Amino acid sequence: MSVRVFALLLFCLLALMPSSMAFGQVRTDGDSRRPGSGQEELPANIKETLAKQRIEREKKEYDELLKRTEEAVKLSDELEKAFNDSNKLSGEDRKKLDKLEKLVKKIRSDLGGSDDENDEVEKGNEEDKPNSLIGAFKSLQSNASKLFDEIKRSTRYSVSAVAIQSSNVLLKVLKFIRFGN
Repeated sequence: MSVRVFALLLFCLLALMPSSMAFGQVRTDGDSRRPGSGQEELPANIKETLAKQRIEREKKEYDELLKRTEEAVKLSDELEKAFNDSNKLSGEDRKKLDKLEKLVKKIRSDLGGSDDENDEVEKGNEEDKPNSLIGAFKSLQSNASKLFDEIKRSTRYSVSAVAIQSSNVLLKVLKFIRFGN
């Protein structure tokens, strides 16, 4: 019987030995990081490379924002000219109107704006609301130019409340043109 107990104890000891070795791998110098946990300090050259990549990505995003804004100004000019020529919008012009709306929404989201419509903002911008379609197209073109100028003045590090407000005004004008209210 004692041989069986001895064999059982030896088996349990051998079974628990790998787990005690695993606990021996944990650092006891106050640093709770484990090897392979992803929390290890990166070498300086890798940190520099990551910083350069982040800067290049931010520059690219800012350049894309500028291109979108330039395209919005171009589309608003084309829409104003088309409406002045015929006093109505063709199917192609409606597609341009849709494209312009998508661009302005993308610009606004890139700037950090959202779809939130505050009553105070609505009341404060009643003078921005056009009275006619002719006025709406002139307002569309001038507000698109204002948005472009504001984005050119800003940097990729800044958030321009004026640019967000201009994009919101542009969207209201687009809504007026589309629905006539």
